[in-house]
Amino acid sequence: MTTVIDDQVLIIERTIAASPEKVFDAWVNPELLVQWWGPEGMSIPKHTLDVREGGAWETTMRNAEGGEVVVSGVYKVIESPNRLVFTWAWTQPDGTRGEETEISVTFDAVDGGTKMTLDQRTFAEVENRDRHGMGWQSSFNCLDKLFE
Repeated sequence: MTTVIDDQVLIIERTIAASPEKVFDAWVNPELLVQWWGPEGMSIPKHTLDVREGGAWETTMRNAEGGEVVVSGVYKVIESPNRLVFTWAWTQPDGTRGEETEISVTFDAVDGGTKMTLDQRTFAEVENRDRHGMGWQSSFNCLDKLFE
């Protein structure tokens, strides 16, 4: 479920059929993250995760045609298994980082698994928010499959 608060904020809730500990681990354990990270059809040929508050992370996503995009950020809050906060920005063609947003993901135990809530903000353009919404929903389809 995607909730739109305003043009600058994206909130997505998804129930994942696993415990909060397992779902949280899928976000911070590189061996698990590469199995679901990125929209459907993408692979992760390169990644660096320094999973500690203040640690940097970077992933390269490759599509079926071989095209690659790089996204990176810094971990701000790591409260296993309840909450993860990190920054997010795409690497631009000239090598600079584009618009930076902040993502907060919470993991709450519910019947059937974990209610995972992603809050990403602050977007400069509604189109960018909507593209991220589509990308996250597709990524979360992959996360669902990880726990099937």
